[in-house]
Formats: sequence, C-alpha cells, structure tokens
Amino acid sequence: QLQASGGGLVQPGGSLRLSCAASGFTLDDYAIGWYRQAPGKEREELSCISSSGARTNYASSVKGRFTISRDAANNAVYLQMNSLKPEDTAVYYCGTIGAYGSSCDRWKYDYDLWGQGTQVTVSS
Repeated sequence: QLQASGGGLVQPGGSLRLSCAASGFTLDDYAIGWYRQAPGKEREELSCISSSGARTNYASSVKGRFTISRDAANNAVYLQMNSLKPEDTAVYYCGTIGAYGSSCDRWKYDYDLWGQGTQVTVSS
C-alpha cells in the first residue's frame, strides 16, 4: 500500500515536498506516479519516475517547478513542488503504474492510486 503525505497550506510562490511511502513492498521495484484532483476538475497526471530512477516524466503544467525523486533508504518517492500557484490547489495522490510495472510508458492512462491523498492548498 502507498500513502501520500506532506500537504498543507502554503502561500503562492512557496514550496512543499510531498512524500509517497510504501508498506509491504519496496518502491524501488516499481515506477511511481504523482497525480492530483481539484474539486470540479478532472484528475491530472503530474509526474512519473521509473523504477531505476533513470527516467522521469512531467506534465507541462508542472515542468520546471516540480521535481520527482527516489529515496531508497527510506523507501519513498518525493515530489518537490516549488513556485506554487493557486491553481496547484488539489488533493495529491501517488500510484503504481501499469499493474506494478517498472517503466513510465503507461503513466498517463494505466495506474492505480492509493490512499486518500494529501491536500495541498495554495492561498494567500
């Protein structure tokens, strides 16, 4: 099971780091994606990191502001979010790709989200 955490209230231009932690399996064996959903909007695919960490993908809306990374020692995947905007307000989720695949090839359309997500609110 995966659980996203690290959300909160932040002012525009601020930063947050989200964590995706796993229980019962090793995250390094799988590609992991980050997704978000705002009230009244469709779910948005944000980023993906392959199992090796060698490949990362980003949505155009977050490229250059968000960075995905792995931490093998803590069995976690992070999403560093900088230059946050009010439109980044949403519930953020992490998920596995393509029935526990190792690549990001299917990250935009074949994934499983876990847990209740973590709320990020960007507001002054």
